[in-house]
Order: sequence, then C-alpha cells, then structure tokens
Amino acid sequence: MGSLKSLLKHFAKYKWAVVVGVISLLVVDGMQLIIPRIIKRAVDDLTTGGIVRDDLVNYGLLIAALAVGIAGLRFFWRFLIIGTSRHIEEDLRNDIFSHLQKLSARYFAMTKTGDLMAHATNDLNAVRMASGIGIVAATDALILGLATIGFMLALNVKLTLMALVPMPFIAIFTMRAGRLLHQRFEVVQETFADLTERVRESISGIRVVKAYAQEDYELGRLADVGQDYVKKNIQLIRIWGAFFPFIMMLSSMSVVIILFFGGRQVMLGTITTGDLVAFTSYLGILTWPMIAMGWVVNVMQRGAASMGRINKILEAEPEIADAPDARDLAEVRGEVEFRDVTFRYEEELDPALADVNILVRPGEALGILGRTGSGKSTVMNLLLRIYEATEGQVLIDGHDVKDLTLTTLRRAIGYVPQDTFLFSDTVRENIRFGAPDASDEAVADAARIAGISEEIDAFPKGMDTLVGERGVTLSGGQKQRIAIARALLTRPAIVVLDDALSSVDTATEERIQQELEGALRGRTSIIVSHRISSIKHADQIVVLDEGRVIERGTHEELLVVKGLYASIFERQLLEDEMEASDGAR
Repeated sequence: MGSLKSLLKHFAKYKWAVVVGVISLLVVDGMQLIIPRIIKRAVDDLTTGGIVRDDLVNYGLLIAALAVGIAGLRFFWRFLIIGTSRHIEEDLRNDIFSHLQKLSARYFAMTKTGDLMAHATNDLNAVRMASGIGIVAATDALILGLATIGFMLALNVKLTLMALVPMPFIAIFTMRAGRLLHQRFEVVQETFADLTERVRESISGIRVVKAYAQEDYELGRLADVGQDYVKKNIQLIRIWGAFFPFIMMLSSMSVVIILFFGGRQVMLGTITTGDLVAFTSYLGILTWPMIAMGWVVNVMQRGAASMGRINKILEAEPEIADAPDARDLAEVRGEVEFRDVTFRYEEELDPALADVNILVRPGEALGILGRTGSGKSTVMNLLLRIYEATEGQVLIDGHDVKDLTLTTLRRAIGYVPQDTFLFSDTVRENIRFGAPDASDEAVADAARIAGISEEIDAFPKGMDTLVGERGVTLSGGQKQRIAIARALLTRPAIVVLDDALSSVDTATEERIQQELEGALRGRTSIIVSHRISSIKHADQIVVLDEGRVIERGTHEELLVVKGLYASIFERQLLEDEMEASDGAR
C-alpha cells in the first residue's frame, strides 16, 4: 500500500474538493443514522396508541426531508470525490506521457510497447478507482461503521455485542483475501500487457502477416495469450467472487441473531418494538460498511499494484539528460568534431565505434560511407545524444555535447533518420512538425526543395491529405522526402541525412541534390549513404569499416587510393551501366 503514498501530492492539488466532498459524505452518513431513530419513535407511538394523524405526517415529512438532503449531498460528494479521481487520472496520464518522452532510447529498446499501453489504460483505471470509490468505501467502512455501532450500543449494549460476533471473522477473511487479490491482480495486469503487445505487434506487422498468409497463425498466437488472460482473470474472480457472498452471509448471521434474541427481549418487555425495528434498520445500514471493507481491500489492493507499476516508470531515470550546468548557445555555427570517440552499446560487446576522429568545419559537407553495420548510424546517434560516447568527446562549436542543453543541441540539428516516421496526420502537419508556427509558404518551399511538391499537388487534398498511420498511404520515397522537408523547415545549422534518399531512384536523387545544394549552402551537412552518388560532392568523405575510419578525403582523392571506397564506386558504376543497358533493351 506504500505505492499509493505517491498519490498524496496529487490529492494536495485538489485538497479542498476532497475535504468538502468527505464532509458532505459524513453529513449524508449522519442523516442516514437519524432515520432509524425517527422510525423507532413512530413505531413506539403506534404500539402504545399515543399518536395522531398529524404526528404521522410530521414523521413522514421529516424522513422525506432527510431523503432529499441525502440525495442532494450524495450527488455533491460524488461530483467532488469521483471528479477529483478523474483529475488525478488525467494528471497521472500526463505525468507518464511527459516522463516517457524524457527517457532514453535504451529504455524503449528494453520495454515492450504493450506494457506501456497497459500502464496508460488498465493501471490508470485501477488507480482512479482507488482514489475515488476507494476513499468513499474507506470512509464509510470506518466512520459509518463505527457510528452505526455507536447508535446500536445506545439502544442495547448486549444485543449489539451479539450482533457483532461475526465481525472478527469478516476481518480475518478480508486480510487473507486481500493478499491473494493483490498477488493475482498483478499477474492479471502482466498478462494484459502481454495481450496488448501481441495485438499491437500483429497490427503493426499486418503487411508481413498478409504477405506470408499467416493470419491463422497470428490468430492462434493471440488465442493462446487470450486464453491465458482469461485463466488468470478466473483465478482472480474465484477469490473476488467468494468475497461478497461470504461477507453477506456473515451479515445475515447478525440479522438472525438480532431476530432471535431481540424478538425474545420484545416479548419479555426488555426492549420496545421500536427498538427492535431501529436495531434491524441499523443492521441494514451496517451491511454497507461491511461490504465497503471488501471494496476497500479489493480497490486499494488493485490500485496499489497498479500504482507500483506506474511508479516504476516514473522512477526510471533517463540515461541522457541535461547536466546541472548545461548551457544554451545563442547561435550555433555548425562545427562538428568527433575526438577519439569509442562507443559500445553494451559493455560486453565489441565497440560499435573505435577511436573515431572527424572534424567538419562550419558550412562544410561531410559524407559517410560504409558497409551495413559499419557504424554509420551510430555516429549520428552520438551527435544527437541519443546515446553517449563511451570514450572521447563529441563537440559542436568546440563545446562537448554533454555540456549543452538537449533543446539547444537538437534544435540546431535537422535530422532525417534512415527509418522514416510520419504521424497519422496531414502532409502539411507532418512537414510542419518541427516548426509548428511555420507559414504555409515556408512549408511549400521546404516541400519543393525536398522534391515532393509536385506529388503533393497530385494528392486528393494536396497538403491536407491524410497520410495514414506511419504514412502507410505513401511510398518509401515520398515518406523520405516529406521527412527531408520537415528537417529543412526548422532552418537548422546542421543537417543530418541518414541514408535519406535510399528509397528514391537515381534521377529523383540527382534532382533533389540540386535543390538541396542551394538550401544547404552555408549550413553544415552530414550525409550518410550507401550510394556514392549521394556523397561524391561532399567536401570530405569518411569511410567506416567495423566501427573504424579506414579512409578519408574527397571523392577524387579516395579514387586514387584504390581502397574500399574505390571498390564500392566501381561496383556501383557497373550496376548503373547494367541497369541502363537493360533499360535500353
């Protein structure tokens, strides 16, 4: 239950709503306890015959007035307390989403998306229940329960003690069942996360599923996880299903005791008929606090289990964060340097980069070439501080990137990743993502430079065309060019293109490069590519192999060396000639 302590700061934000709501709840409880006293007097008066019609009307009007007050105040406390639980749910959802955006890439590599989705749905719902109906149930279980017992003691101490005989059994059962509920609910939530991840993965990979005609196979996998989820829920329900019937049975035992012993006392004249009726009414009221004990245990245990899972997210520290003395740069000139950089993704793995030294002057163009797995994208990840160098320094304008704020660093760089991601929005909003306030003219100009404007004009709604989830309605080349336009629109000092033209044909690539030449003039540009045609005009070209720089120089200088660069160039030249020959046929 210590997990729920972290909710105190959220309750503090809405403390007056909670305080007024609880006071209203207590007033309702008090008014409920008055009604049996009125009924007792009415029954006693009827029994003795000392009552007239006006007295009955007065009793009826008094009970009606109390009922109206109870109804009004009940709405009031529900609005305040349950409403507060909704606000807390909203705050927690915002906290989770905000914190997730601060966490580093490694966290998401090690965490299932289904787990995160489960936290944002089932877990938050369980916490909301604990912070809403849980407070109500706890208040009624304690205050209403004790107050009811107090009124019963005022009527007859001996009869009250007899009626409370089942209470210790309820307490013992509640504690033992509570532990089991907590354990089994945690298992249910974990299984729900697996189920969510299974569905998410199948939908995300639906093209591959269809391509291999594996719909039945995927359905079978989902059915297995679904059956396991049902099984775990049934194990939970077995405890929860027995909870209320057992409590109600014990409550009914109290009624049996009162009817037997209380009836005898009425016959003997020890208590009045009104006392017995009032006592029975109080037992009826006491039934809810007994049930509320079950609600408290169930709801609070679920809420505690869920809040514990949420706290694990909120307590996760981002590996990449601003240093305490991190600084902003008013202006970024665009000098980039890798100084003796070595990087390992894991300590036990071989270096992805080893002793890398690269210097790019402001306004220069750097080309990076290498085989698959040579470390090209890793260089970009270190520059953007998605990961941090294990050894050495990555510098911008002579400042270690660790000493700069992430906002300064990443706003200075226009990045087009190899794996292009588009949001399920319009073309315009995807281009405008990095610069929300950019004008339509600026968006159109960025699209023109990226070589996508003509195709956008041919779309059904032009710039307002929805691209679908992850840009599913677009080709790979169109997605890449929209991503290029998005990067250029921010007018960064440094432009990074990580194999950003891999999905376009050679003719389109040449046209885009001509447009980019003007747009990148005066800006530092780093172009990672497996095509030499994309980087041959760079001021400096670096060739990576197994994480090391094995060649560097201009296009002409590297051809003279006749190393890996020249070998790749000759092979690609031959491939282009063969394609041209096939096209001529």
